[in-house]
Amino acid sequence: MPRGGKKGHKGRGKQFSNPEEIDRQMKAQREMEANEGAEKGSSSGSEEDSSSDDESDSRKRSGVEGLIEIENPNRVSQKNKKVTELDVNAPKELSRREREEIEKQKSKERYMKLHLEGKTEQARADLARLAIIKKQREEAAKKRDELRKEKEAEEAKAKR
Repeated sequence: MPRGGKKGHKGRGKQFSNPEEIDRQMKAQREMEANEGAEKGSSSGSEEDSSSDDESDSRKRSGVEGLIEIENPNRVSQKNKKVTELDVNAPKELSRREREEIEKQKSKERYMKLHLEGKTEQARADLARLAIIKKQREEAAKKRDELRKEKEAEEAKAKR
């Protein structure tokens, strides 16, 4: 017995479709398509429009959908606008991401302005750090000057 539990069907006769049967099926399919096209094209009156709409709705909907009228509030239907209706001068509404990006840039500019004026906490901390570094450098420069003067004085004494 082959693996998987399926038995092979070797030696069974193969069934081929009759060319006449294929022609008959194709003809029936063409007639069905022609009938559907004729039904859609012939509906010109208001009563026929409403009945054909009901038929198409019942074909499209399956199950409970055909019984209950449901309108999805989240579904946005495409509304085509004519070129004459478009207002080029109207202000364009920004998307949420665009608005957030603009707000982010403005807040960054405000922060940098305050930072340069020294009004932010980070700026105050930076200025305090800079003041400490300046004092350390001044003290180091003074020490170097004193050491250089002492060396010069020792060299002058050594030469005498």
